[in-house]
Amino acid sequence: MYGFRIMAVLVCAGLAAGCSAPGQAEPSWTAQPEASPSAAAPQPAGTLSADPTASGTTGTPTPGAAATSAAWKTFSDPGKKVSFDLPEEWIAQSVPPEEGTLAGALKVEVKKADGTVIAALRTGLPPSASECAESARRPYTVISSVPVDLPSLAGDGTISPHVVFRVIQGYRYFGSFGITNIVGGADGQACQLRNVVRGPAGIGDYSFGDLPAIRAFAPDEKVAPAKAFDTLGQAAKYVDEGSEFANVQRMLMSLEIKN
Repeated sequence: MYGFRIMAVLVCAGLAAGCSAPGQAEPSWTAQPEASPSAAAPQPAGTLSADPTASGTTGTPTPGAAATSAAWKTFSDPGKKVSFDLPEEWIAQSVPPEEGTLAGALKVEVKKADGTVIAALRTGLPPSASECAESARRPYTVISSVPVDLPSLAGDGTISPHVVFRVIQGYRYFGSFGITNIVGGADGQACQLRNVVRGPAGIGDYSFGDLPAIRAFAPDEKVAPAKAFDTLGQAAKYVDEGSEFANVQRMLMSLEIKN
């Protein structure tokens, strides 16, 4: 089985914005030799750290060197409010946002070459809060956590934005990637893990990931686009060795949002 060790997460004192895990290395990117100019940016593939959003546990697999795609392109919406880089063979398509979003909200789906939706960018999300009964809480683990420079609203229950991959334990380990500045849950347990950044005035909350939130699914529920693993080692291997996550992580870290 893929070897890794579990270490305790250091709690960010006061959950203040800007708090990050100590000893966290700067992202190191692996680009193909004929990469485009945008492909030369750092790639934090396989980076692992303590959870920036709660006191829980985090897996630490052996570092890998997953490579990103050789050619990249940049997507910008017509109003030039958002932009991000994505592999040349992937497709970014603007679609109607969900009901209940704020005026001017955007939704952009990112698809792989075969048409599979791998992530979605949503802006103008209304503020929301969820109740979490003690009996509904499940253990979760942070597999990867890397700080990212994005506009955010500081307050209770928030820290600086991070690109994360986390798994929550149910009948399997359910994994999800995204950006967040919201605390995951107390004592390494949560009802759901939100891939949402609380944005400042004029921007609103926004999400960029496979799902806006990940939870423990029931056996008869559809899991995709979230991931499901039999062990934490499999989840760590997906992050540390897979080119898919290397590409996704790089794409999420390239996001720019303008007021």
